[in-house]
Amino acid sequence: MGIQMTISISFTVVSICILTVLGVILFDQFSARVETVSIESTSQLLDQTAINLEDYLRSMRRISNAMYYSVIKDTDLQTDTLDEEMNLLYEENKDNLISIACYTIDGELVAAAPVATEKQGVNIVDQEWFTSAMDQMENLHFSVPHVQNLFDDTSYRYYWVISLSHTVELTFGGSTKLGVLLVDMNYSSIQQLLSKTNNDSSSEYVYLMDNNGEIIYHPRQNLIYADLYRENNQVALTYDDGSVEETFEGEQRLVTVKTISYTGWKLVSVTPMSSFDMGLLETRYFAVILIMLSLLAIVVLNQLVSVQISRPLVQLNESVKELERGNLSPDISVGGSLEIEHLGRTLRSTVAQLRQLMDDILVEQEEKRKSELDALQSQINPHFLYNTLDSIVWMIEDERYKEAIFMITELASLFRVSLSQGKNIIRLEEELGHAKNYMNIQKVRYKNVFSVEYDIDPEILSCCVVKLVVQPLLENAIYHGVECMDGDGVIRVTARRSGEDVYIVISDNGIGMPPEVVSKLLTESDRAHEHGSGVGLVNVHKRIQLRFGPEYGLEIESRSDEGTTVRVHIPYIPYTEETRDELEAGRRQV
Repeated sequence: MGIQMTISISFTVVSICILTVLGVILFDQFSARVETVSIESTSQLLDQTAINLEDYLRSMRRISNAMYYSVIKDTDLQTDTLDEEMNLLYEENKDNLISIACYTIDGELVAAAPVATEKQGVNIVDQEWFTSAMDQMENLHFSVPHVQNLFDDTSYRYYWVISLSHTVELTFGGSTKLGVLLVDMNYSSIQQLLSKTNNDSSSEYVYLMDNNGEIIYHPRQNLIYADLYRENNQVALTYDDGSVEETFEGEQRLVTVKTISYTGWKLVSVTPMSSFDMGLLETRYFAVILIMLSLLAIVVLNQLVSVQISRPLVQLNESVKELERGNLSPDISVGGSLEIEHLGRTLRSTVAQLRQLMDDILVEQEEKRKSELDALQSQINPHFLYNTLDSIVWMIEDERYKEAIFMITELASLFRVSLSQGKNIIRLEEELGHAKNYMNIQKVRYKNVFSVEYDIDPEILSCCVVKLVVQPLLENAIYHGVECMDGDGVIRVTARRSGEDVYIVISDNGIGMPPEVVSKLLTESDRAHEHGSGVGLVNVHKRIQLRFGPEYGLEIESRSDEGTTVRVHIPYIPYTEETRDELEAGRRQV
């Protein structure tokens, strides 16, 4: 183990022990505080919700009292009606009301707002709010939520309401008669009031039930109606106001109860004990983060101390790693004690010698590659030149001067492209021109026993190509394809671009070759031909690969008596002098 690591580990172990003790103490303190704050917060929230709900119910009670004591008691129904005052009272409070109605003890409608048309077949005296009001004449009665279905509504809408009802004294010609005043409160107002208390992202929730344990509001009310969720409301009905711990369906919960004035309703807050654990978990995370930050600070301090001792060796080690990764020009550190400084100087000298040796090898390999290209390029025998000059002499002796001039001109153009000022990379346009000159000479020599067709895409004429790759393929097409045919030979030259590649295709309808011959054409040299240039397929294939890479070269397809197709595959590289020089020197990566 290194010096730096030894120092760092020693101080770090001591620091962890101290910080762990401090963390446990802090965690205990925060745990107790989190639980206390959570209970206080729940109680305050429940008290505030109870106050808001009591204010709302108090306003509904004021509406009922105003209708009874200010209107009904002062009205003789034998001569007057309650319609105007009831409609006015409804309009002033319609945001929280669905309807106001007054019935006699026999269930006859006295007045209603806003709809005064009673549904057919409704038995008022059997309604739960009616019977409760008659049973408890001295008290107000609040019902559980239900659908209001007493009146015909032209909009055909049905509302969920909570009915507030109590008995009243109706005056008819100076005599009194009992009746029931009904105020239907909009259930959505209570629902909105309580839904603000519940947070969908929290496991804590608040629900409301009446004095019989029937649920008036619950955030999971739809699930309860569908029998998909259960609530311990009947047991909670027996709890006094305050907080009680209970276990329901295997879950420990803290239940806080608050009784609502006037109604006997109970507002219940349920807090799973696991939520306290979540608070403790956050505290634990805080303690761990605090320990980690302190530990990080100590480790940094340890590093500052230990690095001063071990820096020279670490720097020298990094230099060796750079050398292992293939960097032949690393910055070799020289410093530290006498022994380390001597080691650094020795390593620097060794790297310099290695770099010089690699440079010499690169120069040697480049020279070898150039020699191989020159050797391949020089594999042109004089047989073609001899036959061409012999044809020219024969034309001159036969006084066919125009044809002789044409042959000499084409031969001059042929050799001008062959020389190309000593360059091996030329434009494709020049290479194809050289091939056309060659075919013009051959067509004269063979007295047009074959025809040549060209289909060249003008877009690729200015791209780079290795010199003398098309003419040897045309030569093979003549000597080994169409030479022995009786005037029906056709040689086609096609050049197209495909993406970032260029394909030059030379095809003939000659005698073709069997598959076993085709499979050996690019693996065996064909340098011993009876006639032709001697620059065979292997030669062309190797020259293309030496310049552009092993993924390029020739592809050959042939069948006996059906012809042969040779495809030249090269990259599309626009021709410029800079690009040509880079390809000549082998510096450009394709």
